[in-house]
Parts: sequence; structure tokens; C-alpha cells
Amino acid sequence: MERRNFLHILGANLLAALLPSRQGRAARLKPSLRYLRPPGALAEEDFVKACIHCGQCSEICPNDCLKFFGMENGLSSINTPYITPREKGCILCMKCGDVCPSGAIKKVERTAKDIIENVKMGRARVDKSLCLSYQGKTCGVCYRACPLQDVAIKVGRLEQPHVTDKCVGCGLCERSCIQMPQAIRIIMDHS
Repeated sequence: MERRNFLHILGANLLAALLPSRQGRAARLKPSLRYLRPPGALAEEDFVKACIHCGQCSEICPNDCLKFFGMENGLSSINTPYITPREKGCILCMKCGDVCPSGAIKKVERTAKDIIENVKMGRARVDKSLCLSYQGKTCGVCYRACPLQDVAIKVGRLEQPHVTDKCVGCGLCERSCIQMPQAIRIIMDHS
């Protein structure tokens, strides 16, 4: 672990020990950022308890999409990995689960079946009032970005995207959307 990260964690733990009422309040705060946890991550509460802040998930990520929280998301989330889908989506390589020593990120085989069954990062939602394909212009960029085409997202007339219940929320569709604000977003459930 880098010295800087160690000192950051040590300082946060010291602050938490000195101010227990604030720690409890910070742990109950809603997340301040719209973010995804890595694919295969445990439910939020279990994830933050299990993550040992080692950074191995980020080191192995070939898409370099994992970042780490500072204080902005509360004390319980310090130095835990997250993804901001508009900045960079997850390519579902599943390498982060292979190297996670604590089990905070489960190992998931890189098959469509295993990914669909075990990855629940969120689900894409289309805003039809912003989507070019629903405005009479063919687009389909989100469909082409999806690693689970015709499973997680299907297209209709003029390449209108239709998200299915098989969407795992990787964020590649949101990242690729050419609209500003984006017409497709990942909605997360950090329960």
C-alpha cells in the first residue's frame, strides 16, 4: 500500500475514533456521487465492510475505469473503488474479481451467462425525450457499445434502444451516448 494511502486511511480512522457520532452520521449519508461499484461487488454495506483498500482491482483493470473515494462519500467509503460511467464504463473483463483478496468483489467467469447472473452494477434507462432514435434520427451508438448486444439492449425501428432485464449496468452505453445530457444513463441501487 502506498504511504499516501496508508496515511489517508490512518487519518480517517483516527478521526472516526475521535468523533464516533460523526462517523455514524457519515455512514448513513446517501452517496454524494452517481457511481457504480466494480462488477461482482457485494451489496454496498457488505462491500465497504469487506474491501481492504488494497487497490489490486484498479491495478489489473485494462480499461483504467476504477477510481477511489476520498472523503466525498463519507468515512465508510474512503479508498473504496468506484466507476463513473459517463467518464469510463466497465468492459466486463472480470479481472477485478480474480485479484480481490477479501471477497468484496466476487470472482465471476467471463461468460455472458455468468456475467448476467452475477453482475448487478445497475441498469440502463433511456430518456426517450433526449434519444435521437426516438426523435426520428437513426443513432444506435449505445447498442453498438453494449458488450451484451441483443441480450441486454435490443434495437427497434430507427435503432431505438430497448433495455432488457439482462442489463448489468456496465456503463458503456452511457459513456458512448453522443447526446448532452446523455439520453441513456445507468441507474444504480446501492442498497
